[in-house]
Amino acid sequence: MAQLDVRQKLEILADAAKYDASCASSGTSKRNSSGSANGIGSTEGMGICHAYAPDGRCISLLKILLTNSCIFDCHYCINRKSSNVRRARFTAKEVVDLTIAFYKRNYIEGLFLSSGIIGSSNYTMGQLVEVARSLREDHDFRGYIHLKTIPDADPALVAKAGLHADRVSINVELPTAPGLKRLAPEKSMTRIESAMGEMKDSIIDARDAGKRYKSAPRYAPAGQSTQMIVGADAATDGDIVMRASGLYDRFGMRRVYYSAFSPIPDASAILPLKRPPLMREHRLYQSDWLMRFYGFAPAEVVAATDDGMLPLDIDPKLAWALKFRGQFPVDVNRAPKAMLLRVPGLGVKAVNAIVTSRKWRRLHLADVARLTVSIAKLRPFIVAEDWRPVALSDRADIRPIVAPKVEQMELFAA
Repeated sequence: MAQLDVRQKLEILADAAKYDASCASSGTSKRNSSGSANGIGSTEGMGICHAYAPDGRCISLLKILLTNSCIFDCHYCINRKSSNVRRARFTAKEVVDLTIAFYKRNYIEGLFLSSGIIGSSNYTMGQLVEVARSLREDHDFRGYIHLKTIPDADPALVAKAGLHADRVSINVELPTAPGLKRLAPEKSMTRIESAMGEMKDSIIDARDAGKRYKSAPRYAPAGQSTQMIVGADAATDGDIVMRASGLYDRFGMRRVYYSAFSPIPDASAILPLKRPPLMREHRLYQSDWLMRFYGFAPAEVVAATDDGMLPLDIDPKLAWALKFRGQFPVDVNRAPKAMLLRVPGLGVKAVNAIVTSRKWRRLHLADVARLTVSIAKLRPFIVAEDWRPVALSDRADIRPIVAPKVEQMELFAA
């Protein structure tokens, strides 16, 4: 086989990294200084993705795999051992040199690095850590680094990742242990969770040390994240919501990412023939948001499902409101903040503004309208100084009225 140059490796390994949802790829031609979409540094299909730093900044990352070769044969993975794909492999030095070159040209602000398993889990983890170590220590690289870690590797090696990376990821892969055993029999849910627990302890210990000693090294300051594949097994949305909640509670995850299963070439017969609707992935992200920022318990999100599945035509918050109509309408001048957060169409900023404004005056419908995108969606669910709707419990046809057309368009687009 002909030897691949760095540009060819970059094309293969940037494309192979697109299946990782931990940072959203978004190509742009603004920085294509070479005049060709295929040149080194071009952000068109060459691994530039956008992610968010701990302080909320949107940053551009070089998102690549160290290699797309793998000794594992996970049924759902395009890079599995038995997959007929073009293989490539970077050396640690090549990744370091690429990152520095891209950074100096202002194409990127950091690196997102993952890998298939080559040789052994320990060898691969060692190579990933070496990239991050060399960037930090040999080149004094101050950019953002996100490392995907390998739970089967020696815990000491996994722990080293946090010394150099801003964020680390350990993928849970599938929502349930039976699903993982069936589709990725070489992986262990017990070992994955053990690695997550060890990383959580290391992060907590480092934070405690940082409070006592100024010289204490930073350790994965952006925390850890994980990813679940949606639609490859029989797990319902309810199963996924409960699993995500457990990951947040037990392991202090900063984010749980959801990736809709995508059919792959030469797929195993045990995989679905079609990918799930992209809207399903979107609804799971919305349910995740409800639990993290709107005070919903996971059981409440699940209660809004039908047979364990979130509705595709309306968002989970509206589904909950329609299922528990007796909680509405809510008086914007009297209701506690926790209840206002449950009103469909009211976001966190709008609720905070309402709570602040009502200290000084009684709010009318027009006042609320100035704080929201669509007052039409809100009207059936709120009471204002000059507005009182018909009780939701008296309306059998409320769903067609409050379900926004834009969401139906999203459904067809998905």
